[in-house]
Amino acid sequence: MTDHPELHPAEAYTVRLPARPRPIVIIGTGGIVKDAHLPAYRKAGYPVWGLVNRTVSRAQALADEYGIAHVFGTVAEAVAEAPADAVYDIALMPEQYLDALEALPDGAAVLIQKPLGHTLEQGIELRDLCRRKGLIAAVNTQLRFAPYVEQARRLIAEGAIGEVYDMEVRVSVDTPWHLFPHVFGLERLEINMHSVHYLDLVRSFFGDPDSVSAVTVRHPAKDDVANTRSTILLRYRDRPLRVTVSTNHDHAFGPAYEESFIKWEGTEGAIRAQMGLLLDYPEGGPDALEIVRLADKAAGWQPMPFEGSWFPDAFIGSMGAVQRFAEGSVPTLPTSVDDVLHTMAVVEAAYASQEREGVAVTVPEEADPR
Repeated sequence: MTDHPELHPAEAYTVRLPARPRPIVIIGTGGIVKDAHLPAYRKAGYPVWGLVNRTVSRAQALADEYGIAHVFGTVAEAVAEAPADAVYDIALMPEQYLDALEALPDGAAVLIQKPLGHTLEQGIELRDLCRRKGLIAAVNTQLRFAPYVEQARRLIAEGAIGEVYDMEVRVSVDTPWHLFPHVFGLERLEINMHSVHYLDLVRSFFGDPDSVSAVTVRHPAKDDVANTRSTILLRYRDRPLRVTVSTNHDHAFGPAYEESFIKWEGTEGAIRAQMGLLLDYPEGGPDALEIVRLADKAAGWQPMPFEGSWFPDAFIGSMGAVQRFAEGSVPTLPTSVDDVLHTMAVVEAAYASQEREGVAVTVPEEADPR
């Protein structure tokens, strides 16, 4: 079997807790913190030292619920009192990242919510700031650490399905955009705020694609929401690999034909992971991980065991990767700002492809019969 990146996953993808979990300061207390960050950290036993939110009452309510001792209205106030080894968890919108990062102590460890800016240009500015301040900086691209992804990554690295030649992500659901009021008015929505997860996941397996083709469009009756359906093709020039990402957040016709899965096909078998979170979000449907092997095709698809789900468990892995790298127990930080900037380059290429509108179809004129 040809040697490829997916056969050599980073050590940090095998989720382990740090030897001595560092205190966490969470900056921002929106829905993602309540639904994922705090439940994950409680489950893992990560100590949350403090919360920061300009609406202090919101932060205080969460602090009371989770037994968090310190609440602040500004990042500067939190930094002034936080432990020297604190890890800062930024859960804000991209336009707020620069100011928050600038306020952190030089050399601090930080986990930044995805995406890394609204554009590649903003991502570069954030990367440069992190370098200037010497931050141990990662991006919370937590789908890389979802339990079913972790298991699939291990199986693929072990050669369980042979050489991977196809990866497909398909999402067709009715996304409740009203739960995310901050997205209304954004010029870039679906790829930058959602499919970025899948583009980042693909990169974590296969590395950077050579080129990107994309179509992303809005719903004709949803004037307040930007593009909500995308199809993205990633090309890898030196291998016979097809990668497709297809998302439709406007499938409002009931659950019968909703879909939410990742599928890897290889020369010796295939793996399919169902992302139950997106089925009836935020309640979610069932997760599943299955494998079929050509050598035992008659047995069909067999379930593979795993524990946990995308929310909240993947957030244990993304925070753990930063802390383990900071303490020196893993040699690389695969979700570093420097790495995820490459994901933003893929996102930017997808939007550029949409603007170019593909190759024009030229219909030859019929010859004059005279």
